Amino acid sequence: MEGVDRPVGAMPPPVLQVVAGILERDDGRVLITQRPEGKVYAGYWEFPGGKVEAGESAFEAIARELREELAVEVEVAYPWLRRRFIYPHATVELRFLRIPKWRGEVHGNEGQAFSWEPADAPRVEPMLPANGPILAALRLPFHYALTQAVEVGVDAQLAALDAALLRGLRLVQVREPGMSEGALAAFAREVVLRAHRAGARVLVNGNADLARRVGADGVHLRAAQLAALSERPALPLVGASCHDAAELEQAGALGCDFAVLGPVAATLTHPGARPLGWRAFAALASASTIPVYALGGLSPSDLDAARSHGAQGTAFQRAAWQPYT
Repeated sequence: MEGVDRPVGAMPPPVLQVVAGILERDDGRVLITQRPEGKVYAGYWEFPGGKVEAGESAFEAIARELREELAVEVEVAYPWLRRRFIYPHATVELRFLRIPKWRGEVHGNEGQAFSWEPADAPRVEPMLPANGPILAALRLPFHYALTQAVEVGVDAQLAALDAALLRGLRLVQVREPGMSEGALAAFAREVVLRAHRAGARVLVNGNADLARRVGADGVHLRAAQLAALSERPALPLVGASCHDAAELEQAGALGCDFAVLGPVAATLTHPGARPLGWRAFAALASASTIPVYALGGLSPSDLDAARSHGAQGTAFQRAAWQPYT
């Protein structure tokens, strides 16, 4: 959240409910529009959208705004992130929706410029402050895989990793409870080598020092570690395991890049855990300021269900490697 100074006792600015839509092309580019003259922050670039009118759902609001502004008809829109920003003129609560499917050719009905930009390196500037973290979040893939070398064997796991990387896996967590320190370091180094060769990123579960030693991209915090920390680990990528609203809030406050929330369904890994179900998952994810992966009893085929309930995507262990282990 961005803050501004106000006189003591002054009334806070009004909270404006706003939606923003992220139109996504198959080539990975997203649509960014420039605010026209006469509007606050004229000349700045942002994701298109606007104010939610009384009685509108987020989907209805973004469909109306994009029809009015860009002459497109939204067909599919997935709920995603909620962010709050305090500007001098107002407090804005932004709901971001990801839009992979629409009809029509984009046209700037208000005379605004627009550009299809790579999310990881947009060329237009300046960007509105509210959209900077969103661009970073868009770099996250839809699937997050956890290793299981202790269960299936190192050689089998590495072979399954190679196959998954060829299929497009781009985010891996080295999670091997019970593996000796030396074996874990050797295994993690090999995972990093193979993943980086394929353009994928790797996090190490619960051990930031080991992540640094093996050249991993970051660390995945366990829930107990998350609760005990007061600042984000100094690594490029930080994930966190969460099970409830308080843990999700802590992950966001700490500046984690994403959270994993579950279990959504029954899972062999935690047979005694009570599943959240999709309805409870959606309620928790809808309040999150950071992307949330759905975890627990899921497979890649659950991606649409996960995204329709507000998830960044799906996280899984066994399903990531079948039938290769």
